[in-house]
Amino acid sequence: MKKGILVITTSLCLMLTSIGCSDFGDLNVDPENITAESMDYTLLFTNVQVYTYGTEYDIWRNAAIYISSMIQHHASVDWSQGDKYTYSDSYNQAYWDRTYPNGILNAVTLIHQWKDNEEYQAEYNMVRILRVILMQRMTDMYGDVPYSEAGLGYIEGIGKPKYDTQESIYMDMLNELKEAGEALASISSSKIGAKDIMYGGNTTQWRKLAYSLMVRVAMRLTKVAPDTASIWVNTALSGGIFESNDDNCIVTHEGAVETTNAAEPYGKVYSHEDVTGWRLSNTFVNQLKNTGDPRLSLIGTVVGESLVSTNQYSSENWEYGDTTAVVQLGMPNGRDVQGGDLDISKEPNYPGTADDGYLGLRYYSVPNRYTFARPDAPTLVVTYSTIQLLLAEAAYRGYIPGSAEEYYNEGVRAAIKQFTAYGVDIVTDAQINYYLSQNPYNASTALEQINVQYWIATYCDEYEAFANWRRSGYPVLTPVNYIGNVTNGTIPRRFTYNTGEAVVNTENYLEAVHRLNNGDTMTSRVWWDAE
Repeated sequence: MKKGILVITTSLCLMLTSIGCSDFGDLNVDPENITAESMDYTLLFTNVQVYTYGTEYDIWRNAAIYISSMIQHHASVDWSQGDKYTYSDSYNQAYWDRTYPNGILNAVTLIHQWKDNEEYQAEYNMVRILRVILMQRMTDMYGDVPYSEAGLGYIEGIGKPKYDTQESIYMDMLNELKEAGEALASISSSKIGAKDIMYGGNTTQWRKLAYSLMVRVAMRLTKVAPDTASIWVNTALSGGIFESNDDNCIVTHEGAVETTNAAEPYGKVYSHEDVTGWRLSNTFVNQLKNTGDPRLSLIGTVVGESLVSTNQYSSENWEYGDTTAVVQLGMPNGRDVQGGDLDISKEPNYPGTADDGYLGLRYYSVPNRYTFARPDAPTLVVTYSTIQLLLAEAAYRGYIPGSAEEYYNEGVRAAIKQFTAYGVDIVTDAQINYYLSQNPYNASTALEQINVQYWIATYCDEYEAFANWRRSGYPVLTPVNYIGNVTNGTIPRRFTYNTGEAVVNTENYLEAVHRLNNGDTMTSRVWWDAE
């Protein structure tokens, strides 16, 4: 079911801008000029899919620089924004800047084109699901955002879209998934074929994706609307969710780092764009080490002396390092290379000497180069493992029947086995069974156990990891209080709006800011993240 990614050229993103509003009447049509009538809208479908898993631009800024260190998957002495909670407006708004004028605009365009077209009903419902992925991430990151009027500038002339409340966005997304899932249950085939880089047009898989996403959307409401969450999780189970890792929504990549979107975005950043920017956080490494987690050797590597070079990924010069679990070493968050009290060389476990020119940095673990730090690594968009872990919590909370322990064990097992997607030696069943026996489900600590596992399973899916950490409160992280931080030493709870909105969409922007508990800051909480 997994399809290789199609290369999307820059011109594809601009196709719609060449569509005029004139009445062409009987005029001759230039075959080289793209018009609304001649446009092959299926090309935009692939483009929307690219934005559902992210681009190098926003992944580097929002997900890697900010989130990965904020939630202590990573630590960094090079980047202060996420590791030390400093502010950058361009990095805060990177996802907004790329996704609204590209992924969301094109999704809305396709919905408009295909809604009443009987030939494209499968594709119409597929793109509704993609729009939910895009919009859930958008509202989770920023709060109240343009939703019902987003992308309608060309279609309806709405240049200043209103900001819908997050509550209304969530209710509509649930309904969208329900309607799309029900429609796809009665549609046996699609026309999209290989342009669908997720499932190759398989409508059964798209239906399962709709209902699996419904679980994720519903469980985001546990703090603010538990009864609603329960209703919708049960609706998802009735509709039919992922049944195994074979159902995972995965995109594969050819790995060409100089070609737009041909590489996995995290893989490209960690192997090509910013090779030495991050080390694994000691919070993350210690969690894996202290529990004997067999994934540690699949998540981290110690590259040693070769890390000081500027080598970028290639089959000739790429050093994979030592992935042995015992040598993995996490870097503490909130440290720098400025020579003061927080200088990394003053850490008790610093793997070097105080006057080594920071060569000791190369002995901290970095993202594993057999798995995540590869431009040709797969992107796991939505996984069976995370849905099983959410169902474990739903069962624990009494939302659904069944055993929370069984869902938990299945979620952990699937999360470990999904590394087969990277083509690496898989952890054996015996190793998984031993890990579970040493870390058994415990009803008294179940919420923490489940959500720590979710945090591990969503490494390199940082947007989702950040959302679930805010919702659940797990893992319990120790904030840093570095000089110059903008959050008073607390881990950020959201990203700030696009700065241009205050100028070009002032009234709607100000109304949305007024609804935030602490204004347009990184410490305000979105609706579902109630204290």
